[in-house]
Amino acid sequence: MGRHRGRYAEEPSSRARRRRGRGGAFAALAAALVIVLGLTVAGVYMFGQSDGCGGSDITLDVAVSPELAPALDSIASDFNAEEHQVDGRCVHAEVRQVDSANVAFGITGAGATMGDTESDVWIPDSSMWPSLVKSQAGDAVITETGTSVARSPLILAELAEHAEESGEPRAWTDVIPTSAPGEGATSTVRVADPARNSTGLGTLYLVQGVLEESSPDTEAFNTRMTAALQALHKGTSPDEESAFLAFSGGGAEAPPVMVMSEQALWRYNSTHEEAGAQAGYVKGETYYLDYPYIVRSEEGDVTRAAEEFRTEVRSDEARTRILEQGFRGPEGEIDTSVLTEDVGFMKEPPPELATPSDGAITDLIRSWNQLEMDSRVLTIVDVSGSMLAEVPGTGMTRMQVTSAAATEGLKMFTDTSELGLWEFSTNVNGDLHYQETAPIRELQATTEDGTLHRDAMAHSLSSLEPMPQGDTALYDTYLAAYQEMADTYKPDRTNVVLMLTDGDNDNPGGLKLDKLLSEINAISDPSRPIPIITIAFGPDVKHLEPLQQIAAATGGAAYMTEDPTEIGEIFLKAFSLRISENETE
Repeated sequence: MGRHRGRYAEEPSSRARRRRGRGGAFAALAAALVIVLGLTVAGVYMFGQSDGCGGSDITLDVAVSPELAPALDSIASDFNAEEHQVDGRCVHAEVRQVDSANVAFGITGAGATMGDTESDVWIPDSSMWPSLVKSQAGDAVITETGTSVARSPLILAELAEHAEESGEPRAWTDVIPTSAPGEGATSTVRVADPARNSTGLGTLYLVQGVLEESSPDTEAFNTRMTAALQALHKGTSPDEESAFLAFSGGGAEAPPVMVMSEQALWRYNSTHEEAGAQAGYVKGETYYLDYPYIVRSEEGDVTRAAEEFRTEVRSDEARTRILEQGFRGPEGEIDTSVLTEDVGFMKEPPPELATPSDGAITDLIRSWNQLEMDSRVLTIVDVSGSMLAEVPGTGMTRMQVTSAAATEGLKMFTDTSELGLWEFSTNVNGDLHYQETAPIRELQATTEDGTLHRDAMAHSLSSLEPMPQGDTALYDTYLAAYQEMADTYKPDRTNVVLMLTDGDNDNPGGLKLDKLLSEINAISDPSRPIPIITIAFGPDVKHLEPLQQIAAATGGAAYMTEDPTEIGEIFLKAFSLRISENETE
């Protein structure tokens, strides 16, 4: 089932040993023996509450994922009332709700944290977090006990008004687009931020597995995974609460679908009766939140106290309380009066996908963060005379096809991304071979007349007109664009030059390739990367090698196709560079 094992062996569930009221002579004899022996016998003792505990209590600090805290708090109350003892001292379990990522990042220092990360026992929502801690903070005390306190599989939730009546499981690729922008998006997928949320991270893991199996090669996988990540980015919320809010509000573009656990859907419906949702399941295996019982102390009395409480949380009474909160039990069992059939919950547990390895978790988070980093892109479009040529079978010119593809490509970028537009051809701007048609600004920014920059970019792209006598002044434009991006470099963004052209460099008297590469080398700074990505299309492109040399000099890429209608897919290949770079690190 993909559960971690530590120094503890998984034992059959049983009730914790408890002090029971003894009557008459037995109680007197027991008390006398304790006095005579002077409490010299080490071990764990269970006596009646009337006998009390000796010495100070052993306080067991238990940090629990917030949604499990109500059940664990109730279990701890009973546990404390029963006066479980270790070496004659009462164990007092104190349950605190703490965000799982907050604890993990507090230990590793790899992300933002609100503090409050220390505890004796840690019950995160997923084994991914202790796995991540062990891979990044090897000296941390993370003892896996093999106990899964509760379980909840990831499912697809849809607002009741949009839910499909068939009830048939769907494939992840039926829900999350894996092709060029604007294609195959039948729903708006909502998910909590994978960088800090197990459900979001589990979603990435599920999609990755599906695409690895269905993609013919690494390039196809990277391209499809990039499309999926970008689709998820558009529906990402910083936390579950804001994701619930966005989900309940619906969506104008497409019906919303949210990836969440069964238990999260149960909680959502309990507080959103006016926008209730139905459960939907995916084909094949799914990822489970497994709530592992982790011991973080090496002190003898604390570890024995933790073992006492572990026995308690595996008891039948504790299991009942956990199921009452919408979870599944260790064997996948549910309380059918809680997870009801009318909401779409399945009694039988769906097949489980094993927890990803330490390295896989790190790579997933890194890939997500790389694509999440806002882009700053200077797009440059060829307006030379050859762009007037018609693209066979389309009834459109190369210029029209390019403008349409670039406009569609705008959908790949978040509102906080910065984009600008240049056009280029010989003498398009007096003695210059390039000119700005839209400044580099955030897409959500507004112009002086109140127009969104995203709309201004789309208008500029659609307004590009070829110069009938213009030639392709590639190299001069490359250098000017590279210099501009270097002068205005922003370290908190991915700075990119994107060139769209239909021909080889054709500018007599202009810059030569070796001079261009020398100038780029003089400007470049490894700590301030500015990749040049070139998409060359059409039959007039005869030489890809110079473009590849420029790409190699800047850490970019060069693509060539005879069909300009493929530009959309090439956009995805270009941006999948971030994933492939991640894999080679």
